[in-house]
Amino acid sequence: MRKRILLIEDQAEIRKLIRMTLEFEYYEIHEAANATEALAAIERLRPELVLLDIMMPGGMNGLDLCRLIKSDPALQAIQVVMLSARGQSQDIEAGFKAGANAYLVKPFSARELIVSVDSMGAQCSEIAQPDGE
Repeated sequence: MRKRILLIEDQAEIRKLIRMTLEFEYYEIHEAANATEALAAIERLRPELVLLDIMMPGGMNGLDLCRLIKSDPALQAIQVVMLSARGQSQDIEAGFKAGANAYLVKPFSARELIVSVDSMGAQCSEIAQPDGE
């Protein structure tokens, strides 16, 4: 079964590169360009994994959206991988405090992305099937 991923990134070029990287894996990839689109997509799609840019236009950034996801009992099992050009220790710490399961600093390699997504995908399977079925 393909894992459903929601990619939330305001830059179309970066969305395209990430999509091209993950297309060859066994994932169903959906996209949103901002937090408002993302919230609607999360409600509609119920993805297992969210790839979430921190800096986005509009009233809600990626940290805010992550907190919202993780504070909602119906959504909190969604795995969140933060994607950001901000790589200082306090930025990474803020990502994890917001509830992120992983944090990738841009620019990251295709291999780093695939390893992170695969790792989160395994955790999603364990959550979905806790008795190993």
